Amino acid sequence: MNTMIIGIAGGTGSGKTTLTRRLQDAFGDDVSVVYHDNYYKKHVGLSYEQRAALNYDHPDSFDTALLVDDLRRLTAGEAIRCPVYDYTIHNRSEETVEVRPTKVVIVEGILIFENKALRNLMDVKIFVDTDADVRILRRILRDVKERGRSLDSVISQYLTTVKPMHEQFVQPSRQHADIVVLEGGHNLVALDMIVQRVRSHIDSAGRPV
Repeated sequence: MNTMIIGIAGGTGSGKTTLTRRLQDAFGDDVSVVYHDNYYKKHVGLSYEQRAALNYDHPDSFDTALLVDDLRRLTAGEAIRCPVYDYTIHNRSEETVEVRPTKVVIVEGILIFENKALRNLMDVKIFVDTDADVRILRRILRDVKERGRSLDSVISQYLTTVKPMHEQFVQPSRQHADIVVLEGGHNLVALDMIVQRVRSHIDSAGRPV
């Protein structure tokens, strides 16, 4: 299958998901999305308190090898069963979601450019760069409203793991990007350029050989 893999990376709250949704809205069923966050490792035998104390912003917290394997299967035309991560319990759930092969596969996550094997599968690498103050405010709103976290726990996690890991791993991975987008899906000029690139691929993929 002639599949284009687009990586969308950037810090927490940078606007990655907004950009992803804009592309989904533009191309519908021709696009499928795989989130790196769903590939957090499963923690068997750890208590809730132990799981809550783990560093989820370090590359080692992800089962990236499984994601690489799943992407290779998608590009080979096979459907995959994507794991589902449950933020309320800090663990992978028992559910999976089927992702079918499409002309465009978007991979989204803060650390997807850090891993070379994963990075090398991508045809287009986009890094969403947004001011740190904006990102932390967005993260607070998301984690408190959508994930039932307390304000104190969100701030504590940000200072102890999110910010240090961003500086050590996420921001340096920006160097691998083909395109740097300021403010994510709200940057209409950059969005239009990306849409045109994706449309060109979809049109060419639909032509008979």
